[in-house]
Amino acid sequence: MSDAAGIGIVAEFEPGRPRIEREFAERLDRAVARGRDYLLSLQHQEGYWLGELEADTTLESDYIFFLHLVGRAEPDRLRKLANYIRARQLPDGGWSIYPDGPSELNATVKGWVALRLAGDAPDSPHLARAARCVRDLGGLERTNSFTRFYLALAGVIGWDMVPAIVPELMLLPSWFPINLYEASSWTRGIVVPLMILWARKPLWRLPVPLDIEPLFRNPSQRRAALEWGAKPISWRNVFLAVDRALKWRERFPRKLLRRRALEAAERWMREHLERSDGLAAIFPGIVNSIFALMAMGQGPEDPLTAREMKHLAEFEIAEGDTIRLQPCLSPLWDTCIAMVSLEEAGLGSNHPAILRAADWILNRQVLGPGDWQEKAKAAPGGWAFEFRNDFYPDVDDTAFVLMALRRVAHPDSDRLQHAIRRGLAWLVGMQNRNGGWGAFDKDNERRLLTQTPFADHNAMIDPATADVTARVLECLGLMGWPKTHEVIQRAYRFLQNDQTQEGAWYGRWGVNYVYGTSGVLRAFEAAGLAAGNPSRRGAEWLRSVQNPDGGFGESPASYDDPSLKGRGPSTASQTAWGLIGLLAAGATEDAATVRAAEYLLETQTSEGGWEEQQFTGTGFPSVFYLRYHLYRNSFPVYALARYRNRIAGTILPEGTQLLPHELTKNGA
Repeated sequence: MSDAAGIGIVAEFEPGRPRIEREFAERLDRAVARGRDYLLSLQHQEGYWLGELEADTTLESDYIFFLHLVGRAEPDRLRKLANYIRARQLPDGGWSIYPDGPSELNATVKGWVALRLAGDAPDSPHLARAARCVRDLGGLERTNSFTRFYLALAGVIGWDMVPAIVPELMLLPSWFPINLYEASSWTRGIVVPLMILWARKPLWRLPVPLDIEPLFRNPSQRRAALEWGAKPISWRNVFLAVDRALKWRERFPRKLLRRRALEAAERWMREHLERSDGLAAIFPGIVNSIFALMAMGQGPEDPLTAREMKHLAEFEIAEGDTIRLQPCLSPLWDTCIAMVSLEEAGLGSNHPAILRAADWILNRQVLGPGDWQEKAKAAPGGWAFEFRNDFYPDVDDTAFVLMALRRVAHPDSDRLQHAIRRGLAWLVGMQNRNGGWGAFDKDNERRLLTQTPFADHNAMIDPATADVTARVLECLGLMGWPKTHEVIQRAYRFLQNDQTQEGAWYGRWGVNYVYGTSGVLRAFEAAGLAAGNPSRRGAEWLRSVQNPDGGFGESPASYDDPSLKGRGPSTASQTAWGLIGLLAAGATEDAATVRAAEYLLETQTSEGGWEEQQFTGTGFPSVFYLRYHLYRNSFPVYALARYRNRIAGTILPEGTQLLPHELTKNGA
């Protein structure tokens, strides 16, 4: 396709509207065409898109530990994993959890342990620096509970340093304030296997002796993480008292209800290993389930254990002399975002690439039971993030899928419409009492649980958030739901109440306020609610944090320091979000909008993509961050295409091709 194709689409404007310079319009048109074609070239033959999901080195470190415990520590594999970890060590000896971030305690402890297991000498300069950094950050005694749990499995530390995660929690009824389904879905997947391990307490000796004394800041205070809180009367201290009572109970050989509880935990885990690519289809859930299976007597050669180990190995990426790990795979999410971007870029609603993607997505609608039904009575109909994770469809993916499918001219229209209706019914059925939506569960907001000793992964619950609520609101608006509908009005009130004093919205699943604010503004536009004061204030906030180069950027540090809202080096994905938000608020001819578009135009590569090294995705705020490698391509294409369509005075009808050009077989 010629770069000149499509020139002139902005030639005609309504009387009195300012004209956009022709050269700028032509550049915009060419950039959209290049970005669209490059995105098309990344599609897999089966119809899906799948970009790498990059995380910090805690995964590689945990994997080295895991391979030793399961007896699969092949030297070449260890060497490549260790190479990756060493290459990311910071000058102060530590490891960070996002690029340009400071050294983080748990990542540094895990890095030290992994490299020792890989054969590095404890007195080597890089490990000596790492140990010193651990002590400076508070010492091993201040690590989170899951870090200490793993070390206890190998007998490196005592179980007294680990919070009690007893299987009797499985027996607590749904009416009790604390029960399994008041915890978030990912917590369930991580913690239920740990219940089995806590009860059985296996001891798997490491082949490499570890002297971890150099990692303690104060060896006499090994239980520092479980010390009483400063306030004598607090929920933290209540839970710590319960923790001590449970550990006292462990001294007795006979424990009331232990067998029944352990059977319930084992049954739950086995059930959830089916209809999924590993427990919850995420790294920690799979690792913990393998450990639990081994503790139950099913070693690495057992068919079920071997299957789960195969799922885990699928997260490996070998490159050169390194191996790195992904926390999970994101095909559904990557595919629906790519589809929406290509549709906005003018790709026909019956284009082969769109139809292949739609078929692939339709085949993955979750039509069986899942955990969400413990609280929501919605019939199945959602979609899950990964290839197969049927117990855990999520609201964000489902809303984005529906927005992608709504423009598709599928030859089997009955099948498409039936899937959309089921998806919408599931989505609406997941609305919380407060009008918002969480990610995986309904009304999963029991904040009391965040005070438990093993809640230090900072994601014990799954409350309604602005970004997920905005996605559903946008979806419903695009589906034609009137803004007066009760479901939409409740969501609107939730978002009004959730807006910050500055005018921004928090981003739970993307970094951070730029992501949240952009999503809410787009939702207000789609739902016909953009004329209100919240939308105006949101756009003003975006203008106030735009970088001098025209881009937008925000560091994960803003989760810990609110003064850093919207502050950070410009990135392609965050600039796209900023541009999308400004356009949604009606700032089509605003200088800030033009500058954001200019940034994306000037930073596009010759092949049609963008570069981005920063982590702009969020797993657990303050704990775990992500880099979605397709974000830097999909979102800029959508943003530039939307801007081009807007300045053309064109709102695309369903299925319209704005660029009616012949596409090659490869989409080029």
